[in-house]
Amino acid sequence: MRYAICKLGAAALLGAAVGFVLAPSALTGAPASSSETFRALKLFGDVFERVRAEYVEEVSDQALIESAINGMLAALDPHSAYLDANRYRDMQVQTRGEFGGLGIEVTMENGLVKVVSPIDDTPAHKAGVQAGDLISHIDGEPVNGLSLGEAVERMRGPVDTKIQLRLIRKGRDEPIDVTLTRAVIKISPVRARMEGDIAYVRLTTFNEHTGTAMREKIEELKRQQPGKIRGFVLDLRNNPGGLLDQAVAVADAFLDRGEIVSTRGRRTDSIQRFNARPGDLAEGLPMVVLINGGSASASEIVAGALQDHRRAIVMGTPSFGKGSVQTIMPIAGQGAIRLTTARYYTPSGASIQAKGIVPDIEVHEANVELVDDIPGRREADLRGRLKNDKETSTKSGGEQVKSSSTLDIRDYQLARAIDLLRGIALYEGRNTAQR
Repeated sequence: MRYAICKLGAAALLGAAVGFVLAPSALTGAPASSSETFRALKLFGDVFERVRAEYVEEVSDQALIESAINGMLAALDPHSAYLDANRYRDMQVQTRGEFGGLGIEVTMENGLVKVVSPIDDTPAHKAGVQAGDLISHIDGEPVNGLSLGEAVERMRGPVDTKIQLRLIRKGRDEPIDVTLTRAVIKISPVRARMEGDIAYVRLTTFNEHTGTAMREKIEELKRQQPGKIRGFVLDLRNNPGGLLDQAVAVADAFLDRGEIVSTRGRRTDSIQRFNARPGDLAEGLPMVVLINGGSASASEIVAGALQDHRRAIVMGTPSFGKGSVQTIMPIAGQGAIRLTTARYYTPSGASIQAKGIVPDIEVHEANVELVDDIPGRREADLRGRLKNDKETSTKSGGEQVKSSSTLDIRDYQLARAIDLLRGIALYEGRNTAQR
């Protein structure tokens, strides 16, 4: 039995990691059967026999039973599901960070497939698929009338084969047709670079390698810029989540102490708490965590822990709001069931289920256009002006701060985060100098 904190049901995964950590190996005992339970099971048996005998086409017993199990689990919540042997195997492969697919995380909304987030450098991302897009047609066939699992199965297929999706995008009157080529998705969970004096770290998913890879990337930046890093941006935008233990590892890297997350199930004795160990990888430097509506599950655990402990400023837009824990229960020779067994809570005791993490500073995506300053007359241009008695000085006092205009201005949220960190560093530097 394994705990899972996944944003979507396994049938809805087209390129994102599914997360789990080890849990007790034995199932809990079921309550004693009652006469009502026997009557309900007899009803099921009667319906099963009637369908088996009289449905217009012959259906195998295996297919009928699997459909019944699927229906039972799907009726509970969007994240509980039955995984046949193939899907269970696919889920295990995904956690290793390499799998086949389109590279999108999806859910169902009003009968259409909704894109929760595309994964960086995947066919969906390269084709311009965006979070919030609704998929109305797959290879010319309408999605309406299909279950989420059926729609996902149609989008899956052999590597290097093409698929056409019709997208409905908010703000556009006409649908968008895109053609994608299915590919082997290799997830590089961490990207890191310097933006001047600010370390930028992006996590795209939480697979088995995320915590270790993040530490290695940050240590490499610190070796390259000894003593020159003034702040960290941790970018969790459009990160659909993944492994619980990796979420704990990432949050622990920036916290010296305190609770990271707790999970609480149906029973009072099922509470689990995960705490930070001493050591801050960022060495106390100011941090900004970027989130948006595509940040879910493990991403929300990290953002919530750093926000509640006031270790980082959370910036962006509210996150997805997936605050439940799933348990993967293998069934010998038959795959597994994925069952919601607990909710998780941030260190302050708050549940983000259906609410999400609310950023400290709300910054929406925006298109920024730089406007060149129009040359005008300045004091230095006036005839007979007084000379500066300290002509060799190039500063008017204080430290000059690099402008965010040197960044890719298409990423307005990142530019705001870096400006904020530089402002904090400048303010703290001046206060230290005055002491």
